[in-house]
Amino acid sequence: MTAAATTPSGSFAPRSAALRRASLWWLADLAGAFLFAAGLAFTIGCWGGLVPVLGGLAAMLVSGLVRAAAQARAAEAGMAAAIDLKARLRARHLPLLFATAHARARMAGEDAARAVDQIEAIEGLAARYQPLARAARIAPLLVAGAVAIASPVAAGILLLTLIPFTIGMIIAGGAARAAADRQLTAIGRLGGLFADRLRALAEIRSFGAEARIASHLGQASTEVADRTLALLRIAFISSGILEFLAALSVAIVALYCGFSLLGLLPFPAPENLGLTAAFFALALAPEFYLPMRRLAAAYHDRQTGEAASLALDIELPAPAASPPRSTVFTGVTLAGVAVAYDGKVAVGPVSLAVPATGLIAITGPSGCGKSSLLAALAGLQPLHAGTLDWTAGTATAAAWAGQRPLVMAGSIADNVALGGGNPATIAHALEASGLAPLLAARGGDEAPLDAAGSGLSGGERRRLGLARALASGRPLLLLDEPTADLDATTADAIIATLRRLASTHAVVVATHDPALAAAADSRLDLA
Repeated sequence: MTAAATTPSGSFAPRSAALRRASLWWLADLAGAFLFAAGLAFTIGCWGGLVPVLGGLAAMLVSGLVRAAAQARAAEAGMAAAIDLKARLRARHLPLLFATAHARARMAGEDAARAVDQIEAIEGLAARYQPLARAARIAPLLVAGAVAIASPVAAGILLLTLIPFTIGMIIAGGAARAAADRQLTAIGRLGGLFADRLRALAEIRSFGAEARIASHLGQASTEVADRTLALLRIAFISSGILEFLAALSVAIVALYCGFSLLGLLPFPAPENLGLTAAFFALALAPEFYLPMRRLAAAYHDRQTGEAASLALDIELPAPAASPPRSTVFTGVTLAGVAVAYDGKVAVGPVSLAVPATGLIAITGPSGCGKSSLLAALAGLQPLHAGTLDWTAGTATAAAWAGQRPLVMAGSIADNVALGGGNPATIAHALEASGLAPLLAARGGDEAPLDAAGSGLSGGERRRLGLARALASGRPLLLLDEPTADLDATTADAIIATLRRLASTHAVVVATHDPALAAAADSRLDLA
């Protein structure tokens, strides 16, 4: 645990003004320490007089008030710096996490841990450790200078004992850093695993996999517990070593002052040390190590914060560029487009011309990249190679309906309105997407849905996403398996709706449905 702080670069560093204020308040705490030491030494040295004793006691009382105020303001300034840093990190990470979730194919729980837990973990680093580290660079020297006024020898002892103290901090800190990294990784993994399994709870219960999933979660929880205990073990041992070294150093100063006053030094006295000066030096000796002991106590904040900083510093892919805007949508051309995951090309190169109207079917076996190509068109997936030549309308051209449409708590109409549209267009979209039976069964489009979409079949979910795309009024509809999980009658009705829409819209579908593929004006086979 070195006294020097490792200040993260870029957006991981608190603003210098806020950090400076917190550090200065920690240094102001020394004014109270000096006042207390002077009051104590004056009281002991002038014990015979009532006025000097009362003055010394008053000084000690005031010193307590000064220290309480300085420490409170230091904590307040440090927390302000941490809040500002967390706000900037969230402003940077949340948009990227949302915009690139499809491209990265990570568990939602892992993204949640990054956006919430890991950013929160930086709080202690910014609020406590970094201000204390700045103060710890100067405070011991200020204390040694004050002690040197009363006893240069005592000040020299303090400076010499600083060497083993610093070595002990370095050794203890190095052992704890790796443990903190492992603990944070385990916590993120547990959060991601739990959130992912919670989303799939219905499927887990349907297949009777509760015991196996509970075992997976139990193993992950045990890993977190074991790594936390290992980290605490290192923290307790290192704190004990540092407290021992600090106590030993203060004891050496106390022995020197006591033997000097008694004339029992085994060597000629290097200075004429009086009672008042001896008590002043002795009262300040613990203050010499206090900034570093505070730093050691906050070192866990540094371990956790820097581990979180490293996790947050992993570059997120840049979100795909939104389609440009112009007056009229005239189509989009894909030229040599390739989509990659983890640097490996998964789809492409593909060239395709999407006209302003018409129905285009993208076909091929599962896993060939149909959904990835649609995602690239929708601006959800960055391109590895190639270009998209857009001409869009006054709003983003594409409306997307994926295989697992978002369902939020609210009415059916509220869920469709996420894509835009007025009540009339929403009602028309619900009817066109084949949701009339659902509306009849639930009592209309104001019927409530919960966040899990309880009671909705897979086909109804897809039709809800289709209705949302239709209500958006956008000229390009990108639909991923719009007829999957539907009975033959409903699927035929959806195909007929898409054929009607193709006369005024560009409709691109990814499908395994031979009937839908046969109804398309053109077809792209990725097999």
